Amino acid sequence: MLDVFSKCQPRPDVRFAITSGVLPYYHAISERLANGDVIVHGKRVLMAGSNDYLALSTDPRLKAAATAATTRLGTGNSGSRPINGTLALHEGLKADLAGFLQQEAALVVTTGYQANLALSALLASDDILFADKHVHASLLDAARLGQAALRRFRHNDAAHLESLLETADQDKGRLVLTEGMFSTNGDLGDLPSLARIAREHGARLIVDGAHDVGLLGEGGRGAAEHLGVLDAVDVHTLTFSKCFGTLGGAVAGPRAVIDHLRLHARAAVFSASLPPGCTSAAHAALGIIGAEPERRRRVLAAARRLRADLTGLGFDTGLGITPAIPIRVGDPLLCMRLWKELLNEGVFTNAMIPPAVPDGKALIRISVTAAHSDAQLDRITDACEAAGRRLGLIPAQPPALTA
Repeated sequence: MLDVFSKCQPRPDVRFAITSGVLPYYHAISERLANGDVIVHGKRVLMAGSNDYLALSTDPRLKAAATAATTRLGTGNSGSRPINGTLALHEGLKADLAGFLQQEAALVVTTGYQANLALSALLASDDILFADKHVHASLLDAARLGQAALRRFRHNDAAHLESLLETADQDKGRLVLTEGMFSTNGDLGDLPSLARIAREHGARLIVDGAHDVGLLGEGGRGAAEHLGVLDAVDVHTLTFSKCFGTLGGAVAGPRAVIDHLRLHARAAVFSASLPPGCTSAAHAALGIIGAEPERRRRVLAAARRLRADLTGLGFDTGLGITPAIPIRVGDPLLCMRLWKELLNEGVFTNAMIPPAVPDGKALIRISVTAAHSDAQLDRITDACEAAGRRLGLIPAQPPALTA
């Protein structure tokens, strides 16, 4: 008889990683220091794996907003939004978010994951969802929770999407789903092409702006603004755990859509609402995003510099322009060894192995923030060079200079 727990045995590579001490997950941070360093296992290391792109999670203004709201309203709301968990803070934040994203309305939820899960309420049995193959796990879970048929198009392949739309049942509702910024490789969705194709085929366009809202665009409204198609996005989802420096998420779109989600999105209706401290901190962050564009300029400039330095050493960092910089390794075990070597060098990064990435596509993700100094960028580069040479990922000696 099959034991239901038999599936819980780790894969051989994971088992080896555990026994050899290179498993890169669940390492506790005991302290965050003012200059961006953290304490891990009693050792001081530079954090280069945080999605806090604008460096707002430790901003005194967010701390003050969260403290004041918590003092006044408590640490939690003890209920869901529809019954007793709606605060005036939620209402103020959703109104300003909707205006910021140039949408009619917004819904504030407790996490970015739940914001994406809420989309399942739009996916009926007479609909087809066309999703980029690289969309986040939360969006795939929304597809599974909903009842629409799922069709996947090759990553950023607008021609493939168009062929799927052309051969799909013309009597079905159609939704195109993608991300503004894909966090694993740091590349942007081809929103102009997808928006055009969606419009030509009567489909709605939904964009997950988790990593790009606050970061890109003249006003910080994300990849859609950066690429000049903000008005073509029918529904935006976002999280407060990246550029907003706190916890929470939101969905913004037409009023009728948001009203429908408020009553039918199970991820929002049956979950405790966002606590006062996080809500107030997110609202404060929204104001800073609008008022301080220099934060976006700084982090994007720092990312360009670091990517160029790593590419110059011989690492494959892809073609992205964003602060999420991959070092493509391929083999999962080698990737985990690189993560451990970087930690030994005093730099904390993120290892991405299957199922987070496809087989053979393991990588280290480095995340740059607006708080990283030039000296810290040099520390990251030096650590990557030393670790990469030891593991044979780049040549043992730097390339000779030519006359």
